[in-house]
Parts: sequence; structure tokens; C-alpha cells
Amino acid sequence: MMGPVISSRGCGSRVAAVPPVVSSKTKTKATHPPTSLVLPFSNPKSQLSLFNIHHKLYHTRRNGVAQSNPKIVTCSASAEKNISAARKLRLILDSPGVHQGPACFDALSALLVQRAGFDYCFTSGFSISAAKLGLPDTGFISYGEMVDQGQQITQAVSIPVIGDADNGYGNPMNVKRTVKGYIRAGFAGIILEDQVSPKACGHTRNRKVVSREEAIMRIKAAVDAREETGSDIVIVARTDSRQAVSLDESLWRSRAFADAGADVVFIDALASREEMKSFCEVSPLVPKMANMLEGGGKTPMLTPFELEELGYKLVAYPLSLMGVSIRAMQDSLAAIKGGRIPPPGSMPSFEEIKDILGFNTYYEEEKRYAISRGQMARQRASSNVYGIQQRTPDDTEKRSQSPQDPVVEVITPEVYSSYGADNSRGPFSGIWSRTLRVKITGRDGFEKLDVRIPAGFLDGITNIVPALGGVNIKELLDDAAGELGGKLLLDFNDTVGDRIQVFLE
Repeated sequence: MMGPVISSRGCGSRVAAVPPVVSSKTKTKATHPPTSLVLPFSNPKSQLSLFNIHHKLYHTRRNGVAQSNPKIVTCSASAEKNISAARKLRLILDSPGVHQGPACFDALSALLVQRAGFDYCFTSGFSISAAKLGLPDTGFISYGEMVDQGQQITQAVSIPVIGDADNGYGNPMNVKRTVKGYIRAGFAGIILEDQVSPKACGHTRNRKVVSREEAIMRIKAAVDAREETGSDIVIVARTDSRQAVSLDESLWRSRAFADAGADVVFIDALASREEMKSFCEVSPLVPKMANMLEGGGKTPMLTPFELEELGYKLVAYPLSLMGVSIRAMQDSLAAIKGGRIPPPGSMPSFEEIKDILGFNTYYEEEKRYAISRGQMARQRASSNVYGIQQRTPDDTEKRSQSPQDPVVEVITPEVYSSYGADNSRGPFSGIWSRTLRVKITGRDGFEKLDVRIPAGFLDGITNIVPALGGVNIKELLDDAAGELGGKLLLDFNDTVGDRIQVFLE
């Protein structure tokens, strides 16, 4: 008999039909009333949610007791867009199963994680230090560099990102600043550890931790920063005391972190399955995070199924992307140095690369804003309000018959003479040797016009700047006739916000 259908239509998840849960003792169907299952926001390509749901529903019998089946759940794509990154992460934490999160180190690696179908990811301080600085994760990288890289990562993807914030970069006051900065950068969660400064990378030597009191105050400061900003960022509290002190100390700190308000707790470098089990028994209602260090760390490498059985909720894979990237680049460089290029199977085609980076999406969206050549020509003409054009006697009549944009009249010697520039004594004979400089600066700060014309050419100045049509330039010139060069006659903004300045030189 077909069981209930779990659906998140409009969110991109697949629809899964699951069988009813049967008790192993009675061999009869469980009669518990259905419960609501809120699915996390969904990556369109994600199969992780489906995997978790299947796995959880086929393993809902705990200690011989059949659990209740979920009922149909739906969500809309429009509702998903309004969910914050932190809320998306909390929905993941509330959903069944263990959730895998590869660690990224830049926008491209985060984008690849999303395209691969994962519902969230981490940032790795180890990998960011390597990619951004080419240095080991030993405290070289700063808060500013981490938050800047994190913002580029969160803006590149729609899945929630948990940010590595090392030890908060100082005392509890620094921790508050760090948390607020990570919130502004768009992180859904933040990992804070209890190491001293300078910190050491996990699973490496010389790790030391601060006192219990300071470690707890860091978490309290993080909780306060979250409340002060009205955020819902997920606080992941990490302790390195297993390697620095003892297992008992790390278990004590984890419990204290949970009591201080941490949403997720994490002990780094647990050395055995038994230690991992003991950790998951601490504060059972608080989700646990595991760190599967690829390539040989102190913690046993377990499958997602095994981690869930122990009680973990989140699992990070910190070095996979950075490690394979290093090896791939080394192989490619060796091939190029040997006079070859990397084999086709070792890298995507150019078309695939363009698709990954969004070229095709860009081209499609670009069509929405395309304009015809005619529109472009009209746009150029209308935007060049302060164009320059030389007028000849033949086109004067044409201009009076067909309206055009204002133009700058360029005075030729013949025109100059016709305006009385022959040393005759006229009303402007004292200023004919002077020049008017008209400067127009757009409201965007860019210069639109900077032109000089004879000071007596008042009829033409309104063709340059229509806004000067109502200004008595003659009176201003009369007042400034005896002034030295560089006199500012006018300085105002026109109706469109352009700044207009007129100088007498």
C-alpha cells in the first residue's frame, strides 16, 4: 500500500512516495497521527533533502517504537524568496537526517557546491587562507579579509552559508563585532571557537584554548550581538579542548556552550567512534556537528548513515574542494610545462565553463533590455543636449523650421565682425576682448560642457544653455566690465539638476 507523499512543490524538491512505518514487534501499521514535516528551502538540483527524508522514514523505529509518519507539506517559490538565509539553515536543522556541507573558499567553489545539489555549505578558514593569502591557517588571515571573502561567497549563491570565524578575532567585544559583520555579510551561521590568539588549525599541533569563563563569554557575546541586530544567525560553538586538554573538558565546554545559547555544538578532533558517541549524548536537544577531515585527520571518517546513527545533524567536509583543486592545478601545470595541454577529460569544455559562470543566463536576461538601432540613435541625440555645431547662413532658416536640440554657435571671423567686433564704440565695445566660459557639470559629477565664447555674443548663449534664457547677462557683464579675469558671474542648478557656471575671463 502506498504511503503518504512528501512534497515541496514550488521549492524544487522531488516528490517522494514512502511506505508506512511498520513496528517490528507487532508487524502492524503504526497508528500514530501524522505530524507536520517542514522541509528546508530547496536547491533546484538538490537530492539531499530527498535522501534524508527517505533515510529517516525507513529508520523511524527507535528502540522498537514506530514513529509517526509525516503528512503532505507544500511551500511556494515566492515564499522561499522571502526566507532569510538564517531561517533556511534553521529549517535544515529542523528537518530529518544528517546534512552534508562541503566547505568552499571563494564564490566559484560555493557556486559549484550549489550546482551539485547541496542545501548549504561552509566556508573554510584553512582554504580561504590558502586561496587568498597562500599562507597556512595559523592566524595570518584577519577578520576583514574573512568577512570580505564571505560576502562575495554569500552573494554568489542562494543556499545558506555557515562562516568560519576562527576565535572571533579577540575578546568578547571583538566577537560581537565579528558576529555583526558576518550578519551584514549575509552568512546564515557562524562558527566560533575557544582557541587563543594566534589560533592553530584543527588537527594540527600546538593548539591552546582560553579559560572556561572566557570561552563561555564569547558565546554569550555572540548571542547578544544576534539579539541586538534582530538577526536569526545560527551560532555554532566549537571547542578545541579535546586535543588541547582532554575529552572530559571538551564535553563540559560543549554542555556549557549549549546552556549559553549556542544553536549547534562541535568538538574538533574527536579521536574515536566512542568519543563521538559520548559527545552526541551531551545536551541531546542541541544539534551536533561533525568534521570529516579528508586525507587523514584524527577523527574517524564515517559515512552519513553512521554519523546519523551516532546523533549528528551537520557534517562538514573542509578540504575536498581545496585538495582536488591543488592536485588538478599541479597536473595541469605539469602538462603545460611539458608542452601539452590538460587532457579533455580533466577539465570542462569552454561552453561548460561559460554555462557554470552564467553566461547563457546573462545573454537571456540581456534580451529584456535590448533596444533597436533607431532607439539608440534617438537616445544619443536626446542625451547630447549640449552638442556643438557650426552654423552657416544656409542652415539658419532650416533650424527655424525644424526644432532641434540646443547647439553651440561657433563664431567665425565673418560672424564676429558682423557683431561689431571692429573696434567700433558700441554698447559692448568694452567687453568684446573678453571671453565667457560656460561650464556645465551633470548631477552625476561628470562634465557635460566646457566652452568659451566672445563675451558680446549674448544672442547665442541661450542656444548653448536654454536655462540662461531668463538671465540678464548684459547687466552682469556691465557690472563686471572692470573686473579681472576669472570672475564667476553665475553658479546655479537647472531643473534637471545640472550645475551651470558662467565665468568672465
